[in-house]
Amino acid sequence: MISPVLTHLINHFSMRILVISDIHANLTALEAVLTDAGTIEGVWCMGDLVGYGPDPNEVIALIRKLPGLVCLLGNHDAAALMHIDTESFNPEARMALDWTRHALSLESVIFLQNLSELAELEQVTLVHGSPRQPVWEYLLDTRTATLNFGFFDTHYCFVGHTHLPVLYYFADEALVAKLVIPDPMMCLSLTPRAILNPGSVGQPRDRDPRAAYAIYDTAKSTWEYRRVTYEIPAVQERMASAGLPERHIQRLSTGW
Repeated sequence: MISPVLTHLINHFSMRILVISDIHANLTALEAVLTDAGTIEGVWCMGDLVGYGPDPNEVIALIRKLPGLVCLLGNHDAAALMHIDTESFNPEARMALDWTRHALSLESVIFLQNLSELAELEQVTLVHGSPRQPVWEYLLDTRTATLNFGFFDTHYCFVGHTHLPVLYYFADEALVAKLVIPDPMMCLSLTPRAILNPGSVGQPRDRDPRAAYAIYDTAKSTWEYRRVTYEIPAVQERMASAGLPERHIQRLSTGW
């Protein structure tokens, strides 16, 4: 549930919001993002705190301390709670989820159990996958994105799940949403309506291994894409020590 005080602040004051998604138990990447972002008034996280990576409890503990937090449930979070059948995941992902379930502390499980699938603020809807299917649907093409504009009423919808930093813009007179693939470090002035994905903190898949995130200014309606390097070998070493799948270890180096 979103605090009434937080909603009031969002509605009446300019806030610099850190927008993140798909941390996937990568504490080193998350710490690099927080350092790079600088001073922020709030953090909006589109889920998948766990899965793939070696630091599920540490990531959750850090996330819980962040200011103005709004955090949603991702599909890997739901699967770690056994709310989703892991047969829908590939074999390596199932292995990582099994490891995660055994690694999670009771405190972490309780935190994940209390996450919502959707949050709606004054101008922004937050989901992990899509407004139509908040936990699971991937927005990977303009047709699927266009259909999803009918499932939220706010100016913007922030999503994660695909691990790809993209923007879908839908003008009133248009028949199909326009896809924008941003350059790293691009700052956009937003106009309604748009679906935006900040990319993945902990496991980017756009051939750029740097952690991805965005800064949203609530008063200026600006969206700044950002990338930051982090110590990938240190994460890979922890993954190897935990016996996590080699494929997940190697993909961090090239961002695929």
